[in-house]
Amino acid sequence: MFEQQMNMGEESIYNIVPPKVIVQAKPPMHKSRIPGDLPPTASTFVRPGTTMPFVSNISGSAADKAQRDRGHSEFGKPIGAYKNNPNSHLKKFERSSKVSSLEEVKRTNPDQLKPVHLKDSVRAGGGPPKRGEEPVMNLVSSKNFIVANAVETILAVPKKVQSNAKDYLHKEDYGKVPKYLTHIKKDIAAEYDYIRQLQEQAMADSAPPVQGLDEMERLNLMEGLKAKWESINTAYQAETHLTTLDTMGKMRRKEKFEAELAQIEKDIEKLNKANIAVDLMR
Repeated sequence: MFEQQMNMGEESIYNIVPPKVIVQAKPPMHKSRIPGDLPPTASTFVRPGTTMPFVSNISGSAADKAQRDRGHSEFGKPIGAYKNNPNSHLKKFERSSKVSSLEEVKRTNPDQLKPVHLKDSVRAGGGPPKRGEEPVMNLVSSKNFIVANAVETILAVPKKVQSNAKDYLHKEDYGKVPKYLTHIKKDIAAEYDYIRQLQEQAMADSAPPVQGLDEMERLNLMEGLKAKWESINTAYQAETHLTTLDTMGKMRRKEKFEAELAQIEKDIEKLNKANIAVDLMR
């Protein structure tokens, strides 16, 4: 019964003292009698690059590996070997040499610009080529064209100025603004005007819906309301002598005048305040 209560975890006074932990003794580490550097038995890693089944060291008596180690040819480089080395970056002219400019070659090694071999001209005898004769290719001349052009330019006779040359100083549009610039200025002005309208529209849209009433506008409104009240009151006073309202028209006119006078008095009372805000959304 006691063991059942302990196993079931029920409340019992015997559960106060925890049971003793039994520590199992660790067995001694197993050490194999076979060295760890011996090649594995029945290994299939001896025939790389083929799908034919082939195993090695079947009997387990081989002392050396059947296939030598090939570094990282199968499983890649070790971890961290692919990290970039900042000291082994590609430097300038490491894989190529600097090409000298034409001025440096002329100054240091002018013989490099001379042709190595001059081919004899095929058409030395002159005359047109024959039908079956191949065209002459890769002709090289020993003439220095730069010096020859400079000498010809220096010794050339200056050209005479023609008498009928056009004088641009006496053109009809000399010193005037071209017409296309006027059109461009008009286009730019129209574009600026359009942008200004867009900005004003954006400012009007972003303006607050409630705005304070100007003092001059408030006084003008009060004067207008007072003048309207005077005109309506004059018409109302003209009918106050009627003591008997025997028709519907008289009653409606009297009620209309009274309602309008009351509304105008309320509006004048509102305009008499110090700060008046106007809702622009209405």
